Amino acid sequence: MEEKKKILKLDLSIFENNGKKDFVQIIRNNKDKTVKAFDFFMDGIKNEASDSKETRRILIHYVAKQQITKEEELHLKKRVYDIFKKLGIGVPFMLIPGATLLIPFILKAAEKKGINLYPTNFNGKLKIEK
Repeated sequence: MEEKKKILKLDLSIFENNGKKDFVQIIRNNKDKTVKAFDFFMDGIKNEASDSKETRRILIHYVAKQQITKEEELHLKKRVYDIFKKLGIGVPFMLIPGATLLIPFILKAAEKKGINLYPTNFNGKLKIEK
């Protein structure tokens, strides 16, 4: 049986009251795309949290028993690789004021060059019809 998704009710009045009517209109015109992108992002965050719990469990097991299985070792390697990806992108942009505006451009340029800078849980491409 297919799980029903809750319909997202957007309250954009705070933006309207602050003079951001153009932004509100763009969001309303692209409601389906916005909801789809938000769902994709939240699924990635949920998977990231689940992986973090699993990683913590593996690390505690390793500290206690001094050994882990090959699957657990592979999981840890992927998580460490993801952490280095996040640090590699995040640290320079946190230190340089205004550089966070460049993140989408760098991610797109890296993708064109065949470099994957997305964390593992966000690798599934979000398909948004134009």
